[in-house]
Amino acid sequence: MTTMTYLSAIGQAQLEAMEEDERVVVLGEDIRSNLYGTAPGFVEKFGRERVWDTPISEEGFAGLGAGAAMTGLRPIVDLTYASFMYMAMDQFVNQVAKNRYMFGGQATIPIVYRASMFYGSSMAAHHSDRPYPMFMNVPGLTILAPATPYDARGLLKSAVRMDDPVVIFEDATLWFAKQDLPDEPYDVPIGVANVVREGDDVTLVAISGSVPHAVKACEQLAEEGIAVELIDPRTLVPMDTEAILASVRRTGRLVIADPAHRTCGAAAEISAVVAEEAFDALRGPIRRVTTPDIQIPYSPALEKGLYPTPERIAAALRQSVGAVGAGTSA
Repeated sequence: MTTMTYLSAIGQAQLEAMEEDERVVVLGEDIRSNLYGTAPGFVEKFGRERVWDTPISEEGFAGLGAGAAMTGLRPIVDLTYASFMYMAMDQFVNQVAKNRYMFGGQATIPIVYRASMFYGSSMAAHHSDRPYPMFMNVPGLTILAPATPYDARGLLKSAVRMDDPVVIFEDATLWFAKQDLPDEPYDVPIGVANVVREGDDVTLVAISGSVPHAVKACEQLAEEGIAVELIDPRTLVPMDTEAILASVRRTGRLVIADPAHRTCGAAAEISAVVAEEAFDALRGPIRRVTTPDIQIPYSPALEKGLYPTPERIAAALRQSVGAVGAGTSA
């Protein structure tokens, strides 16, 4: 076992993928200089022909990667800021997601896009988005949101092997989280949720950077005699809805912690699925702990309380089970 940060786990996954398959290439802005620490020594080890620096043109290199994938390579494209994806929406929505279908399966698109969400550190409105719900709405894209170094490494390895496009949303609030990881290569299966903690009183589904906050909330509730079952979907498309439904059918209660905006978010989709498929099991209303539908301010004091926190999640859990003094989760 080796202790790795979330970032170093991503770098290890990319290293293993490039060693295992010479068709794997990495590209993006400042890749060769290893600016963010996920391509250490790659130029020296693999050569410049497999490590591509690109101009500051997201639409250009998002499309470049798609073309490379359709003609035989397996690119990993580092978009850095998730909010930069908006400049390449035509490529993602009209080309990458649709081309295998539009060409009748004559070409596959084995490409992985990595996008970091930089919220929570006074990056202001332009750089603080958590846009995975937008891309969940696009048929043809697989959407991943790893919350631990273990999953960041294992899901990336699985994504590189897929013959269809994958978008991985990496939460920058988790970058320096550490975990002991196996020395040997491993995969994490796409479409399988992780039951982080078992419990019978209430189901808590936490997404991406909300997971460590959810863990703390579960610990608070455990001291109060409330057993929370914590589920990390890991994969948002396809989502392991059966794991969530099975838990809700047992506990009868559901709280969802999602750092994205409230309207049409992942939490809203999970709520809808549970309401449709397990309504008879619910003993109370589904509760969502999300970010309000506002632009993210630069001010640290104003930004701090917008996202799910252990306190907000714990309050929602208490409300769900009817505990006295539950407070508010709004």
